[in-house]
Amino acid sequence: MERKTGIAVPLGAIRSKKCPAVGDFPALKEFADFCKKSGVEVIQLLPVNDTGTQSSPYSALSAYALHPIYIRIEELPEFEDAKKYCRPFSAAYKEFLKTNAPGGHYSYEKVCNEKIELLHLLYSHMVKKVDKQTGHGKNTVNVVSASDPVSIASKFQIQMKEFIEDNPWVIYYAVFKDLKDSYSQASWKEWDDDKKNMSRHQIELRWSNRALRTSHNFFIWCQVRAHEQFLEAANYVREQGIILKGDIPILINEDSVDCWAWPELFDHKSRVGSPPDGGSPTGQRWGFPVYKWSAMQENNFSWWKDRLVCAGRYFSAFRLDHVIGFFRMWIYPEKETTAALGYPNYYSTMEKEILEDQGFSKDRLEWLSKPHIPTSLISDVTGSKEIAESALEKICYRIGSEDLWKFKEDITSDSMIYSTRFCEDDFLDQKIAEVFAEKWLDRTLLEIEEGQYVPVWKYRDTTAWKSLDENERKILEDEFSSLDEKNVEIWLANGKNTLSSILSATKMQPCGEDLGPQIPGMRKVLVSLNVALLRVLRWTREWEKEGSPYESFSSYPPLCVSCVSVHDSSTSRQWWNEEKESVYGFFDAAYKNGCPTTISPHEDFSPAAARFVLESSAQTSAAWFINPLQDYLYLDKKFYCENLYDERINIPGTVNENNWTYRMPAPVEELMENTELLAKINSVCEIHKKFTEYKSEKNMEEGK
Repeated sequence: MERKTGIAVPLGAIRSKKCPAVGDFPALKEFADFCKKSGVEVIQLLPVNDTGTQSSPYSALSAYALHPIYIRIEELPEFEDAKKYCRPFSAAYKEFLKTNAPGGHYSYEKVCNEKIELLHLLYSHMVKKVDKQTGHGKNTVNVVSASDPVSIASKFQIQMKEFIEDNPWVIYYAVFKDLKDSYSQASWKEWDDDKKNMSRHQIELRWSNRALRTSHNFFIWCQVRAHEQFLEAANYVREQGIILKGDIPILINEDSVDCWAWPELFDHKSRVGSPPDGGSPTGQRWGFPVYKWSAMQENNFSWWKDRLVCAGRYFSAFRLDHVIGFFRMWIYPEKETTAALGYPNYYSTMEKEILEDQGFSKDRLEWLSKPHIPTSLISDVTGSKEIAESALEKICYRIGSEDLWKFKEDITSDSMIYSTRFCEDDFLDQKIAEVFAEKWLDRTLLEIEEGQYVPVWKYRDTTAWKSLDENERKILEDEFSSLDEKNVEIWLANGKNTLSSILSATKMQPCGEDLGPQIPGMRKVLVSLNVALLRVLRWTREWEKEGSPYESFSSYPPLCVSCVSVHDSSTSRQWWNEEKESVYGFFDAAYKNGCPTTISPHEDFSPAAARFVLESSAQTSAAWFINPLQDYLYLDKKFYCENLYDERINIPGTVNENNWTYRMPAPVEELMENTELLAKINSVCEIHKKFTEYKSEKNMEEGK
């Protein structure tokens, strides 16, 4: 990888005079002009797949389909005719422009719904016009264009046929989208059984239904036009000598055409999340279905390879989201309300017979693997043993004559606890449920299959573990260590096998998002596969040392993407103002790397501070230096939002209308006229590009 500096930006965030409501595919051309003048050589986008009603670009309802919200209506070949001759379209278009003026965040729901409605009106107008001029019925001709409706419609018939041949997924997507419309966007799991459980053959039969042809072809038309605009923009970016880098999420929304039409590739009884940590004591529930990797491998990973081939039409590089998931995923049962009782999807287990041979009797294993609830735990909440026993009897059974209980066998998740009514008083009922749910997690071992155990992630915090003597703990910890060693071997082999097969389908430069908990040896495997690593400077620290100092900037691997911040983190402005301990550490690391400054970390954030952060961060040994657009706009105070939180792309773990709907504070045309800003960004790019040359000369001077 050659040394390059880049800008990361959500496509919808780009503003130009031609796309006031939301950024679109053609806006990439205008943004590329700005990047070229700035010396920027990489543009990194968030995912651009169709997400339906979800604003998160990581909740795609198709692994392949582009989002129609990014179609520029004005550049469609059908636009002028509809604007001139279709009053409903013309009126709706004028209202769209009037009520979606640029400024701050955009309303995803409003813009998306109104843009889809415009596309429907435009499409319907042209279908009717061609039908009228050709004398065909409404199900014969599907779409036309501006000056010569009939000839353009004929041309589109050829385009559509070719597009379907190159993209067979679009048939299932069109049927899925049409059904989503008929069910008012409800999840396919809520559809009638005959629609919910359709085989691919049945989907193809529905696609062939002439009565539905116009409805289905609307979605084909949208994909063809989106593809045309995106491909043209991507080619333009490439012609400017700029790399367009995409983002391919590792996971897919359960409410997607992929999960509906290819159910054999997914385990719908489990979900993907992350294990407990300091910020999430019961883990994170992401809600995405688990892949059946064995089924994918049987098909030579064709679903994944097709995704990369599709993305490769537009991108020259791509971010591989949550790359650790190709080695192992943290999965938990669908009905659980936490991920605390999760486990890796690939794992070694401890067998019951081996544990019994080591002195753990059947009763002892029960004690370790199943919560035991003393009556007093509940009576302390209810203030009454009678009420407590009444509550216990609903979901538990007593162990002999003891004041000790276990959950009934038919209680299989904590959601069943929350759905049980324990008493008439609402407040007390909720408190009882919370105590039961907390106790549900209180187990040292998890019996994944009969007689097969794995340790619970936070086993040291459990009642059973604390009751063990020193010898018992040592026996189990030795077993756990042995499992860890076996698991690491399994995970590394699995990741290497899966990724090497998938990546063989593309020439794009893969860039792994390898943040978070690490598997020993994982990064070595990634580098062997030419997958670039990721280093977020503020998180790249020697956490085990006192004060958690930053790692040396010159220690970063060359095959790496470094950055000041990411879309899920605070911006550098927020970081500077609110995370002072980290800022002090950065100053220390920058000084050691030969980046002295007169700026003080105690000062208010300013363009001078932003420049110091960017120019210092550019001086690492990572080949690519790609930062969010906001970090560059901070070089000019006129682009600061009054509320710094309005500059964030996403706040993980929250649901609000500002997530994923950020827009640039000024149109790109204005940025291109800002010569001072352009010069400052160019300076950052030059510093990064020449850093290794500078360090080499400096080392020679110092005799290193």
